[in-house]
Amino acid sequence: MYSLANKVVLVTGAGSGIGRALAQQLSAKGAKLALADWDADGLQETETSLQTPVLSAQLDVADKRAFEDFAKQAIDHYGVVDAVINNAGVALLQRAQDLNYDDLEWVMNINFWGVIYGTHAVLPQMLARNTGYIVNISSLYGQIAWPGNSAYCAAKFAVRGYTEVMTQDLAGTGVHSLSVHPGGIQTNIVRNARVDDAGDGNTKAAISKSFDKIAMTSPDKAAAQILRAMEKEKVKLIIGQDAKLLDRLQRLMPVSYRWLIRRMDNVTGVAKAKKTNPGNAQQQEA
Repeated sequence: MYSLANKVVLVTGAGSGIGRALAQQLSAKGAKLALADWDADGLQETETSLQTPVLSAQLDVADKRAFEDFAKQAIDHYGVVDAVINNAGVALLQRAQDLNYDDLEWVMNINFWGVIYGTHAVLPQMLARNTGYIVNISSLYGQIAWPGNSAYCAAKFAVRGYTEVMTQDLAGTGVHSLSVHPGGIQTNIVRNARVDDAGDGNTKAAISKSFDKIAMTSPDKAAAQILRAMEKEKVKLIIGQDAKLLDRLQRLMPVSYRWLIRRMDNVTGVAKAKKTNPGNAQQQEA
């Protein structure tokens, strides 16, 4: 049983959604926190809601040097980082044939490389102490392929593969890892996604409204399940009945499940990416 009391936990994407819920619940369990988010205002709101003082920083997880500096600051401040929860992420709704390099790099830099940077910024001191926990937030879309999400699925499948291999590579070291696959969570990730009005009614507002109808799990429930999985030293967690159902479907029908997914996609829509400056999009939990 892994106890979170008095553990130093670094959480990214802590300014809202699952990240904020994680911070609040970790604080209640007596953990010491190092919190980061791209959204300084959201991060401040999270800090205000906590029971204990925290170390925090506005951070772009795609910035390797900045992430390393924040991790070092946390280690210098607390002495150690016992666990990292790489939660920050962004969404892009864009078909494979419409994908451009700028959008792909934006998604991969945050959703995949941000996880790599967060892991390797703290892993050496964990290995030196033979203890630690790496939690990487993938997605249901790291389990199944969904139309219009080529870049997002690529990043989340990569996070899943990286974390599952790391679990094997770290066996016997005392450092645990957990791959997390949430389904529809009631957060702002779709509202903050890059979505273009393709002239077919699939505006960001329309897609967000559809997503809100099918998002089955609250951030609080998702965070509680993540922390419970850590305490039980699990290596994989699928969150939400929707995610569990679709995960079973793709395992039972590894090829033909795509037909049903395309039918289901009529509910949420397929959209093109909005061509905007990456700096205008907030990092949210994925």
